[in-house]
Amino acid sequence: MSGVWVFNNGVIRLVENPAGDQRKVLVHLPSGEVITSYSALERILTRLGWERYYDNPNMLQFHKASSLDLISLPKDFSKFKSIHMYDIVVKNPNIFHVRDL
Repeated sequence: MSGVWVFNNGVIRLVENPAGDQRKVLVHLPSGEVITSYSALERILTRLGWERYYDNPNMLQFHKASSLDLISLPKDFSKFKSIHMYDIVVKNPNIFHVRDL
């Protein structure tokens, strides 16, 4: 049995990882903060000039007025995967990094 122990709100639980893939986390480099919620991510993206884009009700989206870039994320943070993290990293170089948990 493989997995990762997660401590959240005073409760520790084993998150199974049957495929053996390592979990990834998105890290805000200037602060060292691991992004654990969309509210934390939105706070940082807003400071970087990103704005919420409300065109698609099934996704959480951000755009930057100074570019054509659009960040599209699943509404449910539990479905926030490494592909979404890498999209954020590419569109915000030297600000975010993806690390193994």
